[in-house]
Amino acid sequence: MAIDGCGLVCKYILIIFNIIFAVVGFAFLGLGLWLRFSGSTRGIFEIDQLSSSTFVIGVTVLIVLGSVMLFVVAFGDYGACNEKKCALQVFSVLIFFLAIAEFVVGALAYSNSHEVGRRLGEFYVSLYTIYVNSQDPAIGVTLTFIHNSLHCCGMTGVSLIELVKQTCPKPDGFMEHIVMSNCPLTIVNVFESRAPLVMGIFVGTGALLITALVCAAVLLKQIKKEHQEITAYYSSVY
Repeated sequence: MAIDGCGLVCKYILIIFNIIFAVVGFAFLGLGLWLRFSGSTRGIFEIDQLSSSTFVIGVTVLIVLGSVMLFVVAFGDYGACNEKKCALQVFSVLIFFLAIAEFVVGALAYSNSHEVGRRLGEFYVSLYTIYVNSQDPAIGVTLTFIHNSLHCCGMTGVSLIELVKQTCPKPDGFMEHIVMSNCPLTIVNVFESRAPLVMGIFVGTGALLITALVCAAVLLKQIKKEHQEITAYYSSVY
């Protein structure tokens, strides 16, 4: 069965979309599972009092989100590559709900920017504490990424007393050799000041999901048309 025109373009768009989705999903799931079962962090999940902590919630979200993304990719790739209507229909439903979730989460993050920033700051504090106690190299890499992205340094920012200064970015000027911005406060300030940008990222992601949904609908229409043409051909022949 040959798909051509817009259907063929949409088929390749869906394949590329699913490849990117799979990479991000594997990254989220891998990071979440590592934080859940690593020897330096596993104990946190065994303490009932910490079951509602930001760190536990954040890790759970990573695992669930990564799993859902890979589940969606399985249907999307199978449906697009093999031109299977049932798989594409399931993929379309899942993508639709994910798109709605992106728009809702983006709006909530914008309207509660201070609370979300505070929670992210708490997540950073958890990572910081774990690294100080365990010197886990993987968490060190995570802290280095956060520090370089936000240009901040640990809990204090003071180079003489900072416990994770080896993960901090290079100072930009003389004063930064002495003190940099501390990360918990920087995270809260950045999230509040860039709340519209954060919402824009969520809305943009939702728009990409809608694009994938439209492509799935076009491909479904093409597949249905091909089936009808084949059925009509065999009916006329036999």
